Amino acid sequence: MEILGINIWAALGFLLAAYAVVGNDALQTLGTFINSNQKLPWWALFLFAGAILVVVFAFGYIQFDGDPSWGRLSDSKKYPIFEVRWYHVVPALALLLITAFGIPVSTTFMILTIFATLHGLQSMLVKSLTAYGFAFVLGLAVYVVLAPTVEKYFLKHPERAQKPFWIMLQWLTTAYLWAAWLIQDFANIYIYLPRRLEISGAIASIFVILALLLITFVIRGGPIQKILRSKTHVTDIRSATIIDFSYASILSVFAWINNTPMSTTWAFLGLIAGREIAMANIHKVRPAIDTFKNILADVSKAAFGLLISVVLAVGLPRLAKALASGEGFASISTLLGLG
Repeated sequence: MEILGINIWAALGFLLAAYAVVGNDALQTLGTFINSNQKLPWWALFLFAGAILVVVFAFGYIQFDGDPSWGRLSDSKKYPIFEVRWYHVVPALALLLITAFGIPVSTTFMILTIFATLHGLQSMLVKSLTAYGFAFVLGLAVYVVLAPTVEKYFLKHPERAQKPFWIMLQWLTTAYLWAAWLIQDFANIYIYLPRRLEISGAIASIFVILALLLITFVIRGGPIQKILRSKTHVTDIRSATIIDFSYASILSVFAWINNTPMSTTWAFLGLIAGREIAMANIHKVRPAIDTFKNILADVSKAAFGLLISVVLAVGLPRLAKALASGEGFASISTLLGLG
């Protein structure tokens, strides 16, 4: 069975991946935007984000000759092309379930690992770890300077947060961040579809993503928002603007380095970890041990996602092969004492 020339497993995988990615990773980019604009109607925020999504998609689709992943899946030695089967859909389903519990796992590893060769996985891992370290150092360095000066001023004068200048600046930085993130993470959604999409498939796919993005804005972010709300002083529009600009710049730098997909989640957690340490040490908003526990919890969840992705990538193809040959059923029967 096919939908617009795409087999049913590929279509289902795309749908699940799109919903999980929008509900998990997208909140790292739009979370502070949603948090700091809670007084505005959800539909206004959605129209803004949706318009940027369409522009970024269209630009990449045209520039890369019908490739919606912005060329990040073009290396067949890392991401070979083969027919999508049922077991390729399982990681997207697992990601959807994990997202429901508000766990910030990397969608890049959860989705792409089962499609990647060993070389592809190694490339993603090296780039993601490098991004985490770079983001951590940058976040720590920037906020060692900003925490006792700019952030301290923000804390003393919350009434000045909604000035027109800051509102305009935050919307501009959100547009910058949202675009930079989409360029990185479109690959996680479109891995299930052909590397070159016909115009009909491209239009249909973007409408699906927009519909799922609409749901995210209606529910004001969902479970992943809890991670942001647990951090220090992120609902202030001025603080959110600085976070967004820093994160967008990190993604832009690593997008420029090479086309290898990377975990935007790890880059985000690195930036927030560096920021939290600087804020905690200077403002003493919470005991240092609590800050480190918070950071360790986030890293542990990301590492858990990586472990799950590798287990699924190795185990599912073998399970599928065993089931196809009948060995899988024989093993299950033996385990249950039926054979």
